[in-house]
Amino acid sequence: MIDNQEFMVEAYPRELTQNPLRKIWMPCKNGHIVHRRVCMTNCPTLIVTVGLPARGKTYISKKLTRYLNWIGVPTKEFNVGQYRRECLKIYKSFEFFRPDNEEGLKIRRQCALSALNDVRQYLSVEGGQVAVFDATNTTRDRRKTIIMFAEQNGYRVFFVESVCEDPEVIAQNIVQVKLGNPDYIDCNSDEAIKDFMKRIKCYESSYQPLDEVLDRDLSYIKIMDVGRRYLVNRVVDHVQSRIVYYLMNIHITPRSIYLCRHGESDLNIKGRIGGDSGLSDRGKEFAKRLRNFLQEQNIKNLKVWTSQMKRTIQTAEILGVSYEQWKSLNEIDAGVCEEMMYEEIQERYPLEFALRDQDKYRYRYPKGESYEDLVQRLEPVIMELERQENVLVICHQAVLRCLLAYFLDKTADELPYLKCPLHTVLKLTPVAYGKFCKLKSSYSFISSVKDI
Repeated sequence: MIDNQEFMVEAYPRELTQNPLRKIWMPCKNGHIVHRRVCMTNCPTLIVTVGLPARGKTYISKKLTRYLNWIGVPTKEFNVGQYRRECLKIYKSFEFFRPDNEEGLKIRRQCALSALNDVRQYLSVEGGQVAVFDATNTTRDRRKTIIMFAEQNGYRVFFVESVCEDPEVIAQNIVQVKLGNPDYIDCNSDEAIKDFMKRIKCYESSYQPLDEVLDRDLSYIKIMDVGRRYLVNRVVDHVQSRIVYYLMNIHITPRSIYLCRHGESDLNIKGRIGGDSGLSDRGKEFAKRLRNFLQEQNIKNLKVWTSQMKRTIQTAEILGVSYEQWKSLNEIDAGVCEEMMYEEIQERYPLEFALRDQDKYRYRYPKGESYEDLVQRLEPVIMELERQENVLVICHQAVLRCLLAYFLDKTADELPYLKCPLHTVLKLTPVAYGKFCKLKSSYSFISSVKDI
């Protein structure tokens, strides 16, 4: 027998009204929009790293967290090592990690449970959608505990194991850990490396890698030798699929990414947004100086990307090099406001002008796009940038802001206000085992017009 209340809900759905900010249809009740958080996951996901120390687990965790937040999936990293440092305050030596050190095992177990409690708070109370549990998790018993915790709370679990047998990569990782790990701030370099090597040995005796037979029912990706090979098992949803795709595209090859806007355009001079105008005389002068700059830098195997708009293509043509055109790099679509001045928009569309000030990231121009839309459009560009080595991207202000927000780990609220002046080149250098990307320097060629 059908429950009457349930039947009425199905038979008489709520009315819809259009959200004026995002221009999307949403349910309303008594004339008021029912605001619900947009969720890109069927249920919260717990990403769990697995692997010996100095295998790049924290690097992977930070990159994944940054990527998922950028595409709009609220994600937070929980590093168990940080919990241990807050508990102990002073690190003495590798002896703490010995498998026969009962006191050390007890403290580490407590720190892991404390981190899991914070995971529960984030996913079940604060509305997070993905949590990254960054720890060694080298034993099957520890992973079983995490799986039970996830089942009790209704989370999906996805394991990310980093396996590395390459001595050079491990040595490089150890040096990076020694340079950046708070445990070794006041320690002699040679002593730090020696201690960390012994620390790894403490884990090796009990390490139980994910097994194709024993763990065949688990969802996981195994990354071998920093991406030379992968093993993927039981990907069960959209988020896990995107995680796998992302991790299979990143690399740690040293390179630089150069970002700049096109040269000044005719519409820039007039203070009008969007459009598809060509370069002004100063815009052409910038392109010439950019060509000289690139020749001086002598960048190995540099690839140049542009949008499909006239002003970026003209800029690249003056460089005298081959280039790729990406439609995804086109400027944000201002819809009915294309080629208008902001003063005209304020006069003709006062409500739209006010809405844009209210939430610049999510505001969608009538018949146009929002920054939120632009981020989704640019995801393939980011994925390809992760695969490449040295690249120069000649694009537009809104596009450049979205790209910078990804590389510099900026929030959605910060993104629309990032400074991206004309006639300036930004050089970004991804860092393998620390912060993802550093803004190494900027080169300003000629004074830019008023930033619009």
